[in-house]
Parts: sequence; C-alpha cells; structure tokens
Amino acid sequence: MTAIPQGRVRRVALVSAVCALVVSGTGLTGCSEDPDEGTNGVGKLPPAEIQRKTRTAADSAEAVRLSGSVVTSGRTYKLDMRLKADGATGSVTAQGATFQLLRIGQRLYLKADAGFWSDAGAASGGKADAAAAGKLDGKYVKVPQGDPSYKKFSGFTEKDVLLDGLLTLHGTLATDGHHEQAGTRVIRITGDKGSGGTLDVSLEGTPYPLRLVRAGGAGTLTFSSWGKDFALKEPAKDDTVDYGKQLPTS
Repeated sequence: MTAIPQGRVRRVALVSAVCALVVSGTGLTGCSEDPDEGTNGVGKLPPAEIQRKTRTAADSAEAVRLSGSVVTSGRTYKLDMRLKADGATGSVTAQGATFQLLRIGQRLYLKADAGFWSDAGAASGGKADAAAAGKLDGKYVKVPQGDPSYKKFSGFTEKDVLLDGLLTLHGTLATDGHHEQAGTRVIRITGDKGSGGTLDVSLEGTPYPLRLVRAGGAGTLTFSSWGKDFALKEPAKDDTVDYGKQLPTS
C-alpha cells in the first residue's frame, strides 16, 4: 500500500472544508466541476428546449404570483397579482393610482379610493362628482361584461393570457450562464444577447420561470408561489356596488 504524503492529506482536508463551508453558506455547488450537478438538468439543454420546458411548466401550474412592472403603449403598470384558471386577486398601479382587482369566474370587481374615481371621471370628460366618488370609495365595483373596461381590466387577471404574452423571448436564443434568483439556482436564457429579453429558469425541482426582463425595457417581472392555491371569496354585499353604467374609460 502506497503511503499518501502528509502535506497532500492536509490540502485535501482544507479543500473539503472550504467546499463544505461554501455549500452550506450559499447553497451553491461552487466546488463542483459540473454546475448542473444536483439540478433538474434543464441547464444542459439547448435554449429553445429550455424555453419550451418552462412554458409547459408554467401552463401546467394551477396558480402563480406575478409581480413587477409592465410597459405597454407608453404606460407603465406595476402588478402584484395572484392568478389561477378560475380567477385572480391583486393590485395594479398606473400613473400613481392604485386599484385592486378581483375576478371570480366571469365576475370582475374593481376596488379603489374616492380619488381614483374622481380623477377617472374627470379624465373621461365627465364632471368630478365628489359625492358619487365617495359612494365608490373602498367598494368593490362590479364591472359589466359589456363595458369596454372589462376586457382591459380582466386581462390583468387571466393567467394563461398574461403568461402567453410574457414568456416569449425574441430573436436568437442563447444561454447566459448559471445564476441565482431569490436563493434558487437558475439557468438564464436570452433573446438576441439580451436585447430580446432574458429569462431565469429554476434549476431546482420543476423548471418554472422565476424572473423575466422584457425586451426593449418593457418591464421586469418575478414569478413565485408556483402551484400554491389561494382562496377567492365574493365580496360582502355591503361592500359591493353595481356601477349601473359604463365605467370611465380612462
């Protein structure tokens, strides 16, 4: 049996100790030669296949929380929505005004303060009626399905519509290394070296999308609580108002 030099033993022990410290402190396999060791394996796939798998995972999930910003038609919307097939709940902020959305099946409610309704009425060319706005303050206002605003607002509450419109990178796909997002190891894929957007895909468990930077500076979104169900409850009658006419289009 060949004896191992004592100096080499010390070096091996030191490296092992450092690796253990790095792994336990950060959750990263920093001393592994294979960055995909212990992952779900999607990091080894071509970028187009990674995108396909993450879309399949997202479509199959029963629920998700989506938060961040979306820029569309020159307007920035800040979203914090929990979404599932039969409804959603959360908040939207645009031009400094924040309102709550609740959808249960086809029933859509909008909740905001008096200032929101007063400003919306004035911006639509109507007279800002403080008394009328006060009656809507903090109430769940039922949005008529025939109202032009219904399609606009409900779009923020439809899981499949939102994800189909968001989870697509543009241009030539490529991988951009291994990273970490909220403590989870991810593989990053890009479109046209980032100008077509970037997407961080989980390397742990199901390959869900965790962070999206949209092309052209059109917003950044994070995805969490994949597959975690949440309750949707009809608002109390005393807290509900049937607007009875077309909502302000602004």
